[in-house]
Amino acid sequence: MASIRNLKKDLTYLVNEVISDAYVALYFQPESARDAIFDIVGKAADLNNTLLDRINHPVEKHNPSLVRKHYAQIRREMTEGVETLFGELSQVCKTAQNK
Repeated sequence: MASIRNLKKDLTYLVNEVISDAYVALYFQPESARDAIFDIVGKAADLNNTLLDRINHPVEKHNPSLVRKHYAQIRREMTEGVETLFGELSQVCKTAQNK
């Protein structure tokens, strides 16, 4: 099982990638996309805070089987959440370019 430290590092890295891509998109996209991009940055920060809180406070910390399942669920949610945010950012950039 991966360590909690590595899980936190992965979460921070992925969320920072979403935020940095969003700021690059702000530079290249027109003003009309600005609010949607800032909304994505806010969602990324919320995802980071929510998952970090769940990483730091497992439900049943005395039952190793449940702890493994808990962290596996967090890793799945982290991956799905980041993929969703990248998809939203991509969609905002595509619609902004078509206007």
